[in-house]
Amino acid sequence: MNDLYKDILTGLVFMVGLLGFISGEFIISSALFATAAIASNVNVNSRRGKTGSIA
Repeated sequence: MNDLYKDILTGLVFMVGLLGFISGEFIISSALFATAAIASNVNVNSRRGKTGSIA
């Protein structure tokens, strides 16, 4: 998958999580925020060449 598509998908997951938080779906929005954070971290680390570490 292209980096642009990964960024778009991560942004969409974040936006859906934000909308879920606003509408009161706190459990679902928490899961979506966690997914967006992990995906963003994996994308950044893969660009830097640090695929084995989280930080």
